[in-house]
Amino acid sequence: MPEAVIVEAVRTAAGKRHGSLSGWHPAELAAQTLIALQDRSGIDPAVVDDVIMGCVTQIGPQSTNVGRNAVLAAGWPERVPAVTVDRQCGSSQQAVHFAAQAIMAGSCDVVVAAGLECMSTVPMFTNAPGGDIREVYGEAAQARYAGRTAYGHTGLAPQGISSELVADRFDLTRQDLDAYSLASQRRAAAARDECRFNREIVRVRRKVRDRETGEVTEPGGTLDADECIRNTSPEALAALKPSFVPDGRVTAGNSSQIVDGAAALLIMSADKARELGLRPRAVIRHMAVTGSDPVEMLTGPIPATQRVLKRAGMSMADIDLFEVNEAFASVVLAWQRAMGADPARVNVNGGGISLGHPLGASGAKLMVTLLHELERTGGRFGLQTMCEGGGLANATIIERLT
Repeated sequence: MPEAVIVEAVRTAAGKRHGSLSGWHPAELAAQTLIALQDRSGIDPAVVDDVIMGCVTQIGPQSTNVGRNAVLAAGWPERVPAVTVDRQCGSSQQAVHFAAQAIMAGSCDVVVAAGLECMSTVPMFTNAPGGDIREVYGEAAQARYAGRTAYGHTGLAPQGISSELVADRFDLTRQDLDAYSLASQRRAAAARDECRFNREIVRVRRKVRDRETGEVTEPGGTLDADECIRNTSPEALAALKPSFVPDGRVTAGNSSQIVDGAAALLIMSADKARELGLRPRAVIRHMAVTGSDPVEMLTGPIPATQRVLKRAGMSMADIDLFEVNEAFASVVLAWQRAMGADPARVNVNGGGISLGHPLGASGAKLMVTLLHELERTGGRFGLQTMCEGGGLANATIIERLT
């Protein structure tokens, strides 16, 4: 069976909401990462068999197969196809899985797995009727969970409520959540200051959209560093009001940030890499996906991690670095407690709380960072997992090659 290897991996910096990337058309922002893959690897894009693009809010400029539009915007040959997939927050991690599976099955030789989300231009939940995510479920699914109540919500609830339920189940305090979030900000700031992200970030021009008029201006310069890292303190975090429940624990400070961004990975068979004279940097060794309780919703990374480790015949001790998406601090802390993970190996450069969570781009974004950090530290195995809307989770194990 062919091995699926990662040859190149890039991402844009995270642009804060209404910040330096807010004026980009989503397809054109995603195209910047495709162009960077081409420039850095030197490949002829005509050899790409498919582009698989993750995107969550597929409406407006992110609708109508934005992956295909990104291929055209990048100037790649018309014969290069593309598809846009939605597994909620794990969309582009699933894109990595689909790419690897196509290569391992022998149906493709070269696939780009990518993701994007321009949350300034296409706000979260604008694809749901009236902006209420509960309206998308339908009567049958709602009826199935009608006997479940939590914090004034009956049945399937918004993720903010789910994050409070996770904190309940794992006995997490507000202080626990805030302490984790402060550590995330400090880790991200240290990584930025030590230039750890420099190799993975693609510089893009600053384009800003006026929030009132919609006019796009270019103030000059490029965005080459994540602009959402916060200089905060325990006191500042403690002063924030709960976001979803009166007297709750989940706040804006211990939740992921709304940002704009894109990421992409060039994946191919080991034989094809050899033929093209390209160096494989990592092998995608094992993959898993699972469903979980859609009311609690955010605990899927626990069974997904257990499943991928079992399939791999590995244990937590075998993994050098973990990337667990910081949708909420409660998600990562629950996963750490359930899995007995060493916090020193988890999200070592920060995560969604400090670096932002651009929904459909986050899976690819985390994979890009995981690969680069394994290379920087000399680690061998990395495991990535993330919770996803509807009670889902992906998990992936990669092995760095020397």
